[in-house]
Amino acid sequence: MWVRSTMAYRLSFAMTTFGNFAATFFDFVAIMLMFSRVDALGGWSLPEVAFLYGLSATSFGLADLLIGSMERLGRRVRDGTLDALLVRPVPVLAQVAADQFALRRLGRVTQGLLVLGWAVSGLDVVWTLPKLLLMPVIVASGCGIFCAVFVAGAAFQFLAQDASEVQNAFTYGGTTLLQYPPSVFAKELVRGVTFLLPLAFVNWLPAAYVLGRPYPLGLPRWVAFVSPLVAVGACALAGLAWRAGLRSYRSAGS
Repeated sequence: MWVRSTMAYRLSFAMTTFGNFAATFFDFVAIMLMFSRVDALGGWSLPEVAFLYGLSATSFGLADLLIGSMERLGRRVRDGTLDALLVRPVPVLAQVAADQFALRRLGRVTQGLLVLGWAVSGLDVVWTLPKLLLMPVIVASGCGIFCAVFVAGAAFQFLAQDASEVQNAFTYGGTTLLQYPPSVFAKELVRGVTFLLPLAFVNWLPAAYVLGRPYPLGLPRWVAFVSPLVAVGACALAGLAWRAGLRSYRSAGS
């Protein structure tokens, strides 16, 4: 329904999609401006940082497209409109994710893919079969991890109700964090996004294998291949948090 309503005004859809593309592209422009003054950032070259950026932006863009509407759950909890979703014969999670589905978010995905393609063309990497096969796995796993963060953040809003900005700190803030190499951050922060909130498995760890760089925190080489398992585990935990939050919902009383 939301896609049909969007495509009813094709020019407006094209303009908003381009606006989404341009707004996110300025994030990469900021990185390019940094490299106009330095040759390396934390020991990483521009194509390598662009590789991190492209993986993070594409993975997050797909998650934002599929399930980004979860951040509006707090408003539904506050005004009681979540009750209407509870009586429909469709999972509440699917309904909230589809609420006001914004096809214009394809602009973010497109921008991430373009930067990723540009980065790959400029990397001095020997592309073996394992590295080639790992690329789509990295993007899919990263999307799954970000989806888990969206769902867990929405589950928290059952309790906090007005905590969308807290959720955004881990979703939008998380993808911004991953656009820069781990060597520029304190080890405590790197440990946190590796062992507590596993955002490092979106791109830092698998990218270290592809680029032949040292792994953050001295982790073993095989961790580059466990991103799918981390994504499945994160989604399972987020699902449990969602069910717990939904069971605690008591309506607004209106």
